[in-house]
Amino acid sequence: MAAVSGINFLHKLAHLYGVQTAYYDVSRRQRQASAETLLAILKALDTPVKTMQDIPSAWRQRQQALWQQLLEPVAVAWDGMSASIKVRLPVTIADKSIECHLRMESDEWQHWRLNGSDLPSIEAAEIEGRQYIIKALSLPEGLPWGYHRFTMELGGSAKEALIISAPTKAYAPAGESKTRLWGAFVPLYALHSENSWGGGDFSDMETLMSWISGMGGGVVATLPLLPTYYDSNSNVSPYLPISRRLWNEFYLNIEKAPELQNCPLAQTILESSPFQKEIEALHDSPLVDYRRQMTLKRRILEELCQHLFARPSPQLEALRNYVEANPLVEDYSRFRATGEEQNTPWRFWPQQLRDGVLPDTDYNEANRRYHLYVQWLAHQQIESLSHEARNREVQLYLDLPLGVHPDGYDVWRERDAFLLDVSAGAPPDAVFTKGQNWTFPPLHPDRAREQGYRYVIDYLRHHLKHAGILRIDHAMGLHRLFCIPRGMEASQGTYLRYRADELYAILALESHRHKTIIVGEDLGTVPHYVRPAMNKHGLSRMYVLNYELISDTQKELPPVPGNSVASLNTHDMPPFAAFWREDDIQQRLDLGLLDNTGARGEKRTRRVIREVLIKSLEDKGWLKKNKIDAAVALKGCLSFLAVSKAPVVLVNLEDLWLETQPQNVPSTVNNYPNWQHKARYRLEEFCQMPQVTDTLRHINKLREQGRNKT
Repeated sequence: MAAVSGINFLHKLAHLYGVQTAYYDVSRRQRQASAETLLAILKALDTPVKTMQDIPSAWRQRQQALWQQLLEPVAVAWDGMSASIKVRLPVTIADKSIECHLRMESDEWQHWRLNGSDLPSIEAAEIEGRQYIIKALSLPEGLPWGYHRFTMELGGSAKEALIISAPTKAYAPAGESKTRLWGAFVPLYALHSENSWGGGDFSDMETLMSWISGMGGGVVATLPLLPTYYDSNSNVSPYLPISRRLWNEFYLNIEKAPELQNCPLAQTILESSPFQKEIEALHDSPLVDYRRQMTLKRRILEELCQHLFARPSPQLEALRNYVEANPLVEDYSRFRATGEEQNTPWRFWPQQLRDGVLPDTDYNEANRRYHLYVQWLAHQQIESLSHEARNREVQLYLDLPLGVHPDGYDVWRERDAFLLDVSAGAPPDAVFTKGQNWTFPPLHPDRAREQGYRYVIDYLRHHLKHAGILRIDHAMGLHRLFCIPRGMEASQGTYLRYRADELYAILALESHRHKTIIVGEDLGTVPHYVRPAMNKHGLSRMYVLNYELISDTQKELPPVPGNSVASLNTHDMPPFAAFWREDDIQQRLDLGLLDNTGARGEKRTRRVIREVLIKSLEDKGWLKKNKIDAAVALKGCLSFLAVSKAPVVLVNLEDLWLETQPQNVPSTVNNYPNWQHKARYRLEEFCQMPQVTDTLRHINKLREQGRNKT
């Protein structure tokens, strides 16, 4: 009986912290979280528990703390309407006079006084022998959009709350209902040209943008462009960045660095025969060798950096002005220089360094300057890229990853905002039967709120300054994240909830300020409430044809929603030709991700999928009843997407030459070269290929016809 009572208290405590005690899996079966899982996540949330015996007292403390909190740390005012704030008060002072102060983001102030007795009551409770009441306090109407600070003074104490005044819906350009854009997707590392050093750079993206614009396209999309570790032991995934608030120097075009023209030593090294042979070897490799390429780039960049810092100049003054305006860059550069000196992740540094104090005696000054310099160059080159996009009326489609590397800068500097003893992931499903552990720590829901979502706002602004469209990786994470305690299997995790309305408010507000369209990645196990919430707040969803087919093989091809970004596949899926020919099934069998029985079942399902697809496209007039190969099916599928009401259709450039090698095979680490495959053809080559240009012209024609009809 005592054990049952302990479990009840454990579930009640979990509820108070937003930890789900059960969830429904992809088959709609309920999965109960174990006591061990709940206890581990509660510990990570800093609850005062070590064993089950601590649970009842921890529950009482949490409940009392919540009722003693005069104000929630954050509230939302939608569309200029009055926000109603819940005020928790001891009954003994509930009718006293309240002083209210509202500091606007503009630094204007509003002050007023009211009587507690005039506020409507919502709820009452007795907590630990003390009577409490919740009252509703209304803020003034017509608050301008922004982040405002409300302070309430009562009975000698004061409490402050962040008020997010935001539009209900994220930004949408005028006349969006008539928009029929199309664009190209390619990972920047895979995009390579005659001038790049093996993997693509910002200038290659600019060239692609110019070409796509000339073809009639209006979008260029890529994977995250954030700094990544490239040492021998690191995962090179763009979804495990060191920081979400800086750019990746790997993508720098060395030729565009202004210092190169005035640095003879760097020019000599660059033009030397051994150096050029290294570049040629990188050119010829079918895979991106990040470490080797970055070693070459750094050798030149270090010379340019040393040349710049050697004497006063307008360029050096410009760099210093940039750093002064962006103090984060200075802190990041010290972190990277210290990491290179320690040669170990920050968790193993001496205590002082772990705690965030980085004396200049603990790093090499040249390395600090190097990281300042390359961030400045990256800032300049991505600004040039986004400026070119605006000039050509092309939307730069950037990708915001869900998490950051546990050994990276953001987790080190902002560790209070993260759950360090937990990893985000996904529960078991039909494809990943053991679940997925994505290895990065999730945000701490309470601490992120208490900080006024400062970190979230920072990384959003970093992207929105340049993006015409921003994709939010795993949009379900606005509502909840699957959390796996350290040392446990992915199947042993459960969900942790977030304040979705507050995160949507920040997204909506910042998207309007930067005039950026927001796209939510809503693939996988999507709770029933997520897509309605996305629609309510103006987030576009994703329509991925291959995924739609896999999700339901018994029906015809589902129509494309009018609020979606439509594509054939994503970077986590096989290219279209591989999907059509079943090459991906054999590949997963070879990699040990399927057994023979599973492979046979997948092939049976794939045949049904092809039949459904062919019939749907024939009924719509995009296929004729003759021999249908991958190329014919590809054109039919792209035509189907092109005539849809989707505001944006994205074409994976690799599909156009019937590529079969995927960029990423989920659940593989060392047995497949994820994030390393170059495009089979150089930029200069595929721009001249008829199967590429003819298909894009066909898509452009269909999109134009759709615009004219509306």
